[in-house]
Amino acid sequence: MANKVFIPKLTDDKTSFPNPLLADDKGLLAWGGCLSEERVLNAYLQGIFPWYNQNDPILWWSPNPRAVLYPAEIKISKSLKKNIKKYTLCFDKNFKDVITFCQNSPKRKAQGTWIHQEIVDVFCSLHVKGLAHSVECYEEDILVGGLYGLYLGGVFCGESMFSLKTDASKVALLGLCEKIQSIGGDFIDCQMPTKHLSSLGAVSVEREDFIEALQVSLKKGLHVALW
Repeated sequence: MANKVFIPKLTDDKTSFPNPLLADDKGLLAWGGCLSEERVLNAYLQGIFPWYNQNDPILWWSPNPRAVLYPAEIKISKSLKKNIKKYTLCFDKNFKDVITFCQNSPKRKAQGTWIHQEIVDVFCSLHVKGLAHSVECYEEDILVGGLYGLYLGGVFCGESMFSLKTDASKVALLGLCEKIQSIGGDFIDCQMPTKHLSSLGAVSVEREDFIEALQVSLKKGLHVALW
């Protein structure tokens, strides 16, 4: 039987969060509040992220276990190797287009997207400040795949990816892994474990271990200039 945990409501006037280790068995930590830049950044610095349905209150999560991808351990299939040369990679060239494609992908339109306009707005603002980044995959100058997230310390907090052509999002992920290795980063936070992420090399990490690794990596500072 799952343990019953009191889920506190956040107020708009404060940006603090409960200890992420206090989240319930599903990973829900708190609800409510707003999506200000300060609050969202403070959340990710503690291993917390927003994830909620349209017209519902904002839900803040700290799942256990956590999906983590170490760049050197990404799995490259034979088909992916063949498709790498089809595409050209860029970083931060069209952040708004990437997050918009992620928001409006056919799969998310069918299932209901969690990338609401408030999410788009705050991540675009964090991108202007050099904290949110995109990896873009182009075919003949046409954007066909990509991903976005926050880079904090040595951790890339991955948010979402999209693909309009075969393996385009996987090529973007491979490019991200190579980028993180080149700038001395540590790992990619993939949030919720899934079979798809596991097939790409992501592993499940206990929440306590993840938060400890995150805090160690954050000591590297917010290296905005590296991107």
